[in-house]
Amino acid sequence: MTKPRFDAEAATLLEDLIRRARAAGADAADALLVDGAALSLSTRLGKPEGIERSEGGDLGLRVFVGKSMAMVSSTDRSPSMLAELAERAVAMARAVPPDPYCGIADPDAITHEWPDLDLCDPAEPTAEELIEAARETEDAARAVAGVTNSDGADASWSRSHVVLAASNGFIGGYSVSRRSLSVSVLAGQDTGMERDYDYHSTVYGSDLEAPALIGRRAGEKVVAKLNPRKVKSQAVPVIIDPRLSGGLIGSLCGAISGGAITRGTSFLKDKLGQLVFAPGITIVEDPHLRRGLRSKPFDAEGIANRRRDLIADGVLTTWLLDLRSARQLGLTTTGHASRGTGGPPSASPTNVYMQPGTPSPQELMADISQGLYITSLMGQGVNGVTGDYSRGASGFWIENGQIAYPVSEITVAGNLKDMFRNLTPASDLERRYGIDAPTLRIEGMTVAGL
Repeated sequence: MTKPRFDAEAATLLEDLIRRARAAGADAADALLVDGAALSLSTRLGKPEGIERSEGGDLGLRVFVGKSMAMVSSTDRSPSMLAELAERAVAMARAVPPDPYCGIADPDAITHEWPDLDLCDPAEPTAEELIEAARETEDAARAVAGVTNSDGADASWSRSHVVLAASNGFIGGYSVSRRSLSVSVLAGQDTGMERDYDYHSTVYGSDLEAPALIGRRAGEKVVAKLNPRKVKSQAVPVIIDPRLSGGLIGSLCGAISGGAITRGTSFLKDKLGQLVFAPGITIVEDPHLRRGLRSKPFDAEGIANRRRDLIADGVLTTWLLDLRSARQLGLTTTGHASRGTGGPPSASPTNVYMQPGTPSPQELMADISQGLYITSLMGQGVNGVTGDYSRGASGFWIENGQIAYPVSEITVAGNLKDMFRNLTPASDLERRYGIDAPTLRIEGMTVAGL
């Protein structure tokens, strides 16, 4: 463990802001500063279509007067504004009702060292480099036979510097960068048109997939969707593509977040320590993955974070907690606080992935006489209170263990509690999205069609 360097000037500014708040009457305070720059470009049909560059910064101050809390934020960092900001925040805190669960961490609970996770690429691409990458991506997609039009390609870069300070003695910061490429294309004509996309996002530009590969995948995906059929309503095994399977893990994370548990609005609120998935299923959360898309060296309250198994051998082992939700539940924070400059912390996961299984995706579907391979989901039909799941879908029909033909205009439905228990992972895990799972098979889902 180390204590990587961070912006000393920003740290001094935040410590000064906290001193002003204490002088104005705050019993405790913390402050967050985020500086960033971003560049994005788009092309369509081979021509540049848009370019945007932004640079800026925000800072947020949170103060406590007794058990009352208030927050203010500003982009103005002049000494006069900082003084006004501190006084305004304290006045607001004195005017709001107390919250028995709010407050910063005790001094002995904060971390003073953290790992260097290699989260910031020092290289900054030029606009010309991004334009060329976007153009090459779109050209590769349009070169696939059957592609008839394009929604365009986008290339982007961003870099952010984060510094957090608090009156309990915590001071720390880190920098993050991001590179991404995406393209969306169409195939077919008139009412028979289909659309699909592909993208890749990484911390370092050198880890980004080749534009030609991203474009070719998008083109092949959309052409494969042409001339879809409809299917009769029935209950069948369902295979979920890795591009979508992480969404189920996201639903798990939402259901075990501290806010949902303290409100009693989670379908898993009574399941801690119980079997939620099939035995053998493990789901890992790791904030310290090097160059991870959701990695961070400490949480937004200055608490040390660490790798843990959210699901171990099918059993739910933990909630995701920040300080406030932990106090409400009579527990200790798990170091999952996340926040921006304009709001208080709340619990949020970092990098999450389901450990792969043994069968290949083909082996996973080999014994399916009739089933559905889902490649696209639509709508937000997930009820976090009951676990009921119903979403529009499209993909491919499976017959005798093989992909047979594309299908569309269908709905898949079930309940997440049953889906989790009847889920089998394939062996093809890739950590691409921050919340990831391999190809998944779920038994007995309802497919509504004709």
